[in-house]
Amino acid sequence: MKRIAMRFTWRSVLKRVVPCGLLAILLSSMTGCATPAYSANERNKMISRTWSYEGKQAVDDWDSFWMLRPPSRMTIWHVR
Repeated sequence: MKRIAMRFTWRSVLKRVVPCGLLAILLSSMTGCATPAYSANERNKMISRTWSYEGKQAVDDWDSFWMLRPPSRMTIWHVR
């Protein structure tokens, strides 16, 4: 088996190092925010508010299905 002598030149080294370095910089810049947007308390309040709203809308849908209220596209619930 013959041994092949490897000749390293600056050019051959830079052809590998520069793209790897650029890739590392690119990947590290796509990590997103370091801190969460909302605290745990704020997030829990948003989730409970959403569930409450969806529950009220389900009641509206059920009443509409059984024709307990006249048909309308508006809800009786206060929605912001």
